[in-house]
Amino acid sequence: MPYTHRLRVYKSAESLERKDQLAWKLAELATDPVAPASEVTDMVVNRVIDNASVAAASLVRGPGVASRAQAVAHPYTPGSTVFGLPADRTCSPEWAAWANGVAVRELDFHDTFLAAEYSHPGDNIPPVLAVAQHAGVDGAALLRGIITGYEIQVDLVKAISLHKHKIDHVAHLGPSAAAGIGTMLGLDTETVFQAIGQALHTTTATRQSRKGQISTWKAHAPAFAGKLAVEAVDRAMRGQTSPEPIYEGEDGVVAWLLDGPDAAYDVVLPGAGEPRTGILDTYTKEHSAEYQAQAVIDLARALGGERPDLRDPANVESIVLHTSHHTHYVIGSGANDPQKYDPTASRETLDHSVPYIFAVALQDGGWHHVDSYAPQRAQRPDTVELWRKVTTTEDPEWTRRYHSTDPAEKAFGGRVEITTASGETVTREIAVADAHPLGARPFARENYVAKFRTLTEGVLEEAEIARFLDLAERLPELTPAEVRELTIVARPGLLDEVPAPRGLFDMVPRDGTPAAAGAAGGRATATNAGGR
Repeated sequence: MPYTHRLRVYKSAESLERKDQLAWKLAELATDPVAPASEVTDMVVNRVIDNASVAAASLVRGPGVASRAQAVAHPYTPGSTVFGLPADRTCSPEWAAWANGVAVRELDFHDTFLAAEYSHPGDNIPPVLAVAQHAGVDGAALLRGIITGYEIQVDLVKAISLHKHKIDHVAHLGPSAAAGIGTMLGLDTETVFQAIGQALHTTTATRQSRKGQISTWKAHAPAFAGKLAVEAVDRAMRGQTSPEPIYEGEDGVVAWLLDGPDAAYDVVLPGAGEPRTGILDTYTKEHSAEYQAQAVIDLARALGGERPDLRDPANVESIVLHTSHHTHYVIGSGANDPQKYDPTASRETLDHSVPYIFAVALQDGGWHHVDSYAPQRAQRPDTVELWRKVTTTEDPEWTRRYHSTDPAEKAFGGRVEITTASGETVTREIAVADAHPLGARPFARENYVAKFRTLTEGVLEEAEIARFLDLAERLPELTPAEVRELTIVARPGLLDEVPAPRGLFDMVPRDGTPAAAGAAGGRATATNAGGR
């Protein structure tokens, strides 16, 4: 049976045994040998494919190019592979986790889990996979590590809100990735405990990265947490310790970053020997946008087909989306971010603007991971006029459903009310995205494969597509040598078409000796033309 761990703040004078600390409970979970359930194994395979899909689509975008350039400046043997590059061009595992994590996160197009906090649990895969390749583990061990990463992040996200206190959601990712690596490597509970504490301590940051003029750092933040998790495990394996108690201390995370010294949380964790099924609570994206916008896109594209007259701003007086607190205040007009209505805003800002997303999906009848964010698309006069007629408002019932623990009731959609220029009111609502497990077209293996093929078109050759899919679908059976091949290699010449920016790691020493290669499969130049 699952058990509930009561998390609260302890004064230094109070007695708190290590075995009663949350970090220790998470470490015990990570070191409890539990056989994966078949449905969990299948979903891990789906998410490995999903991660590679969105990474492929990001290989020539600015953050992907820059982070890959940093990674290849740190060559290492045996090391880990970097998405886009040949499998024999390896770098140190923490830098592979960094580069691959950025590629996965750049388009905001992989899986999600929303509860008290929000998260992208697929961010666990790059650091766990990087260490797997470097350490020479097999597919079965890699599978167990990924399962732990998902389980711990989901359990923390269900119980502890970070955004309420303006702390970025990657504060749950550092501990989960460190724990996943610990599971995969078969580390002892003490070592994993220390790694979790260090990972948490180093990955707490404010959520300004997702506020106002959202920058390229949004893609880097989870990758940075994954990189720090790898480094935390390395230090813990060398006997180095972490701040303790990291969660419960009177100067710790809960007391000063979250709900304060009088706070308490109930963290529900699997019991000893119980299956780790957290990944089954998560869901992926059909569209490249913030998850709360997934259902809105589906609603808008259907409505645009049904009522094409609403695509013309001259026919629309106002559009109000009644939705949850989170959608209204984070990606809606309740954020009070003027950038969410700015036609010159960054892609990262636009994918966190549900007014923009609704207007474009309504007009276009669909969504594209590149074209829907193109400057010429965002600046089209009729779109700007329609976009600025879209507002959001919080509806208590949608907020309640957003936070419901009943999967059949939990919802991420809303109700749209459109007042036309003639005075007509058009009302439609949607609870979950079409691709959600309870949606109109739930994602299954064939959808993940189709998404992979769509996003890798023109990026990978057909033989490479087939090779990767074969490996991914045999994940639990892979040998260590095959795990090292679990990457994607760009078609010849693709990466050379994109200038790779130069930075500190590419500087030439005063003696004139060439520094480590700064190119990431492309030309080294001071200009970043990676598609931003």
